[in-house]
Amino acid sequence: MSEALNDFAAYVNEARPGLVASSAIAYDELTLNTTPENLIALLTFLRDDVQARYVNLVDIAGVDWPKRARRFDVVYHLLSPSQNARIRVKVQCGEDEAVPSACAVYPGADWFEREAWDLYGILFTGHPDLRRILTDYGFEGHPLRKDFPLTGFVEVRYDDGAKRVVYEPVQLRQEFRNFDFLSPWEGTDYVLPGDEKAKV
Repeated sequence: MSEALNDFAAYVNEARPGLVASSAIAYDELTLNTTPENLIALLTFLRDDVQARYVNLVDIAGVDWPKRARRFDVVYHLLSPSQNARIRVKVQCGEDEAVPSACAVYPGADWFEREAWDLYGILFTGHPDLRRILTDYGFEGHPLRKDFPLTGFVEVRYDDGAKRVVYEPVQLRQEFRNFDFLSPWEGTDYVLPGDEKAKV
């Protein structure tokens, strides 16, 4: 399997030199790393080439690396039904950098790019309608960034009496807890009822 993936990576580099910065195989899938300038050309090639035919855009995901200079990875997951293969395309971008929109190549990218903008703050140039899709209209910040605070200052709820959405200060119903995920049945110094049967 990995030999076929390496052959395909070599084919892409030979057919369109310069589009792929690097490639790697992980979890039996090929990952092609590219730059924002070459992204649309690479996606178009992967969609239209007869040996690729990656016609389905499965997902666009954001990954936050706060300590890295170019903080975000934008990851495109593509499927080729005719080749029965999946491929991953990655692009790195900074907080103030924009990635070109893939909506012209894959119209289904619309929702995914809006989601990445809403939750991570990743900008997409040329997107037809880049606005929030999952958070509230007046929401400040991007909740999937790793530096986003655990609690905000206001919460939203619908008030039946006022017949409208109201904003109120956050009230934590219980104290924040850290779980150690240890089983209470393991590592005890005392003998629990029934343990004598397990040692037989």
